[in-house]
Amino acid sequence: MIAIIVGLIIALIIIVVVVSAIQQHKEKMEAEKRAQVAKHKAIIDETEELIMAMALLPENPTVVEVLSRRSLNAAKAIEQIMPEMKGVKGRIQEFENRLKASADMAASNSGKEQQFTLPDNEQQLVQILQCIKKLRATLRSEQNKGALDAQVFMQQDLRLDSMQIKINIESLLKRGNAAYSKEMLGSARQYYEKALSSIDSSANQNEYTQSKKAEIQEKLQDITNELKNTNARDAEKKAKSEEDDLDLLFQPKKKW
Repeated sequence: MIAIIVGLIIALIIIVVVVSAIQQHKEKMEAEKRAQVAKHKAIIDETEELIMAMALLPENPTVVEVLSRRSLNAAKAIEQIMPEMKGVKGRIQEFENRLKASADMAASNSGKEQQFTLPDNEQQLVQILQCIKKLRATLRSEQNKGALDAQVFMQQDLRLDSMQIKINIESLLKRGNAAYSKEMLGSARQYYEKALSSIDSSANQNEYTQSKKAEIQEKLQDITNELKNTNARDAEKKAKSEEDDLDLLFQPKKKW
């Protein structure tokens, strides 16, 4: 009897240990699933925010197509990890519909280029720059994963780079012009030189950058000429002042 009791106790301990190990493994697997789902949900949230931010940019169905596919892939990954998750099937259908619509629009608008007009609002300019930087990083990530064709990536990255350069140049020109109108020639020259440096350091040279380069060089030459004229006038005033002082010093003394 004692041996049987001891055997039962040992068996019970083994069962408890096994059950505990199974439970811990199950909890670990569930935690890993939740972490993976959270990762894919973050991808979807980030992608959807990017698509909303693109409202400030010219219409670009090709990029929307890439982003929609990114969200769709993340939603499908969530369904694979947790098929019972509520609402995931509806999101997949939503992303599939948007992907098809953006693909159709990209095909019909192939080769068309919309004019990009900069807003006057500084806050909107900052938002546009942030959006462009995030878009370029996301497209590069998708291309590195093999989810985006290299040629499409290069085409869209070049387009976004052109927008980014234009924003930098126009912003610096605007500040330079404002300083110039207030006769703050030193500050104006600094803004113009920064804009010129941005153009020269860019690998994306086109008609726009060349025309702006010529415009900036002309403004810098105007500033140089104005500074020369100012220095000449100052030198003339100084010479006249010294001449007056000498005349005063050597004029005939009055007798009282």
